[in-house]
Amino acid sequence: MDFLKTRYTPMNRRRRIYEGKAKVLYEGPEPGTLIQHFKDDATAFNAKKHEVIDGKGVLNNRISEYIFQNLNDIGVPTHFIRRLNMREQLIREVEIIPLEVVVRNVAAGSLAKRLGLEEGTQLPRSIIEFYYKNDALDDPMVSEEHITAFGWANPQEIDDIMALAIRVNDFLSGLFLGAGIRLIDFKMETGRIWEGDMMRIVVADEISPDSCRLWDVKSADKLDKDRFRRDMGGLVEAYQEVARRLGILGESENALAGGPRLVQP
Repeated sequence: MDFLKTRYTPMNRRRRIYEGKAKVLYEGPEPGTLIQHFKDDATAFNAKKHEVIDGKGVLNNRISEYIFQNLNDIGVPTHFIRRLNMREQLIREVEIIPLEVVVRNVAAGSLAKRLGLEEGTQLPRSIIEFYYKNDALDDPMVSEEHITAFGWANPQEIDDIMALAIRVNDFLSGLFLGAGIRLIDFKMETGRIWEGDMMRIVVADEISPDSCRLWDVKSADKLDKDRFRRDMGGLVEAYQEVARRLGILGESENALAGGPRLVQP
């Protein structure tokens, strides 16, 4: 099956599969595919804080596409196939593992608060944490013992997830550093894909300034969703700056101009 030549179906004629805080999943044009639509909703603290910020979804779509395509190119398996338009991607359908995987390089956010560390403190080494995906419980932190005891993933899958997290962290750290950005931490989700009788773990969901902490190397200005969490303002401008530094947007290009456009394969 050639996923690059699948036919695009307008959103109002598709079956909605799932709606989350920042994205909607629709039935894809071929079996085993979904269309991932990026909304403009900004949420924090498990949606206790919520606003609609015009253009946020467009920027996250473009940035996540860029990162996932690069991960595919270096052999890191992901669910990403291609971007369809300004707000949508064609992805492989996966069985999401109900864990958020957080990789921390620098103390910030909840880690700094829990351990009494000053934000910006370089950690002795990168730390991988697991959180159970459950909004009603505020995504509690869990150990590998919890994960295996409750059957969310088996020991081999945990090893595979951690290996993926380390590879993604190495790639993202270098990518952002080359753009003058320090990768403080990031959240990653994973899923299972079956290919015949074989199952493998792939990176899923999105990787964008919504799911990363990104600080300017020189000024330590925040270029991520902390601008929304902490009422700092300028979220779209910060996301545009990340896109420009990665070369996704030209200096004068506005990612928000115009409506959805199809990308021709």
